[in-house]
Amino acid sequence: MALVSLKSIRVCSAGTPASRQVLLALSRSLRSVGGQRKPPNPSAVAMRELCSRDKTSSLEVMSDIMASGALQRISEVEVDADGLKNPEEVLENEVFKALCFQFEFEASKLSNAGLLNALQALIKLRIDPESTLMASLLSESEERLATRQLAVEQLCSLAESLLELEGPSCATLGQIVNHIQEEDTENWTPREMTMVYKMLQATVREGEQYHDLLNRMNSATLAIADQLSPNFTSIILNSLVVLQQTQAVSLVIALCKHSVKHVPYFTDDELVNVLDAFLCFGHREQSFTDALETHVPKSISTMHPETVSKVMQYCCQKTILSKPIFDAVAECFISVADRFTTSQIAECIVPFGTLNYLPPSASSLFRKLETVLHTRFSQFQPHTLLNLLHSCVLIQRYPVNFLPKIFSPYFLQHLQAQPPGLDRFVASQLTRLFLTVTLECPFYEGPKLLPKYQVKAFLTPHCSLDFHLLKRVKAGLLYLLKKRIYFASEVSTPYFYIVDIEIKLDEEGFVLPAAQCEEVHRRIALCVDGRNRFCINSRNLLGEEAIKQRHLQLLGYKVVQVPFFEIESLNTSRKMAEYLHKKIFPRTYGLGC
Repeated sequence: MALVSLKSIRVCSAGTPASRQVLLALSRSLRSVGGQRKPPNPSAVAMRELCSRDKTSSLEVMSDIMASGALQRISEVEVDADGLKNPEEVLENEVFKALCFQFEFEASKLSNAGLLNALQALIKLRIDPESTLMASLLSESEERLATRQLAVEQLCSLAESLLELEGPSCATLGQIVNHIQEEDTENWTPREMTMVYKMLQATVREGEQYHDLLNRMNSATLAIADQLSPNFTSIILNSLVVLQQTQAVSLVIALCKHSVKHVPYFTDDELVNVLDAFLCFGHREQSFTDALETHVPKSISTMHPETVSKVMQYCCQKTILSKPIFDAVAECFISVADRFTTSQIAECIVPFGTLNYLPPSASSLFRKLETVLHTRFSQFQPHTLLNLLHSCVLIQRYPVNFLPKIFSPYFLQHLQAQPPGLDRFVASQLTRLFLTVTLECPFYEGPKLLPKYQVKAFLTPHCSLDFHLLKRVKAGLLYLLKKRIYFASEVSTPYFYIVDIEIKLDEEGFVLPAAQCEEVHRRIALCVDGRNRFCINSRNLLGEEAIKQRHLQLLGYKVVQVPFFEIESLNTSRKMAEYLHKKIFPRTYGLGC
């Protein structure tokens, strides 16, 4: 970051026409606004007065807040992401120099607001912190801090300036937080509360959590949650995430509920903050999802890719299959895929596989994805790429053109070298890719996955077994088959899958003891699918369970699905047995029922 040195500020007559036009535009905007009977712009007023008065006169002849407002307006006009646009034109302008001269030599006469606003503006303009101007303003600010002349909002403004100049290690920041701790949080306005949260988020270091202050703030914010603007709601939720306020459950829930009405009005960055809070704190709000379903399809053409990918990440983690959102994201990706980074591409596509959904534009979507992979393959991080391709096979989109690279020793070495390395979850993804290409792509003749990279059993965190439901099904089977020896539960197979319940039949269709290995003509796999194997509030199986049942069928099993929504009302073993009889043995009669 380039710093401009203003070691000695003095008034001079120099100043380029271009920079003077930038500065005097504020004065012209004042006259334009005044003609419309609108409140005057303080920046424009300051510039007009400065242009008409002796540049070295005391600040008493005009409002110092107007003067600092002029500096702020200059910083807004002249500074972009790359810094000061025209340093010489601005810093050598006589109006700007007059402002700086007065702020430097009359700092003690400034109001708190004028002092701190000027400090912030000059920092934004990249004025050298070692200059006499900055030294004067900083010294005066610290003096007023020491004598407790600054209100809460002003303390936060000073902290923001110090963070810009020195970072979170600045010793003065601790003094500011200590002063704030002595304030009564119950009397703070929403703006003050938001500023303190934002300041703590930036200043609190590891081991300095200020638990008492944060607890008081959380309680006070709960009382004013419904008064918060979209911006304040977003900032506070983001601060709660960064400050790890997991104990503030009531506040988080209140803010998440309050955010529903703000969904159409959040900026992209604000919406990302809110979604991060939902993800971090594990909260789910149906009305928020409904609001997203209305907002996203209408606004997606103007959304930043990071916002789009965050919406999909939210849906994926919450297992929310929102067809309006997914369909809109698919169309967006087809149109502007080049705007997305590789990680954003994965975050947008992976949910389709995880939640087992193909949009109406699936053909175009995956053609576009294949094109992107061909052109940007080397840009993907190994784990991101594996996660992306694994999600494709869940919904029967086979990346056979890229598998030779995935199974190559070179790629596997890179995969192992980057966190989390080749842990069991990653090895499960590799093994499922290998099994899929073996079972569903017999034409594939490329490299195979070596046995040392394969797992013995898949890790399926999203589709774990509902043991309460399993117990009820086993009770029904016992009633049906009379003896426990005729079925086995949680059976490991040579094909990496674990079967919830397995029943063996001989050639004539009679049930064999589960331990018998000879004369087995047919194996029946009962998939006891609890709620966690489906998308939330849906009967749509998750991708990992869908591919498991598909593969078991290809491996010769008769797959019998026992979903929770079909057996929830079966409250006796007899009713369960009758249900299982119809599902497993639809053509036989009298098997113990």
